Amino acid sequence: MKPEEPPRFWPDDVAEQPAVPLPEPAGRGPSFVIRTDGAARGNPGPASLGAVLIDASRPDARDPLAPPDASISEFLGTQTNNVAEYTGVVRALALADELGAAEVQLLLDSMLIVEQLNGRWRVKDAKLKPLHAEAKRLLGRFDKWRAAHVPRAQNSAADALANEAIDRVRAGGPPVVVRRPTS
Repeated sequence: MKPEEPPRFWPDDVAEQPAVPLPEPAGRGPSFVIRTDGAARGNPGPASLGAVLIDASRPDARDPLAPPDASISEFLGTQTNNVAEYTGVVRALALADELGAAEVQLLLDSMLIVEQLNGRWRVKDAKLKPLHAEAKRLLGRFDKWRAAHVPRAQNSAADALANEAIDRVRAGGPPVVVRRPTS
């Protein structure tokens, strides 16, 4: 029987960028430090997300300026900032799952998402409920996960990718750019 492929959460016309090799995983699968951000110019307004995945075995993995091993920059159309933020988490978790991650550490500047994922705050906004449910479903695929709040200044790489997506689409570029590591 063919193993189940993880679902794809972005369109088929995604612009792929050259892959970067990952070191061999030490255990069952790699661990990633994930930083995500959403942007909305207006609320709601033109919105996007950015995500960086960094191999957690790297000595600089928790450095906010560490170059990513994988990344996502995606334009979302007109959305609220919170929808963009949550969609960034979902896309990053889907990519980590696709890459076979055993563990993820989410470092997010959205206190709302961190507290909701950790079960300390309820999800009241109807637009966020399906995104929260999908994030929790994806988190359940990992052996271990953790979500922690970081200051916005420590999320500059994800923020730059989110803003790049809006500017890229306005200039006629592709709505989604995903960069995956080579195996």
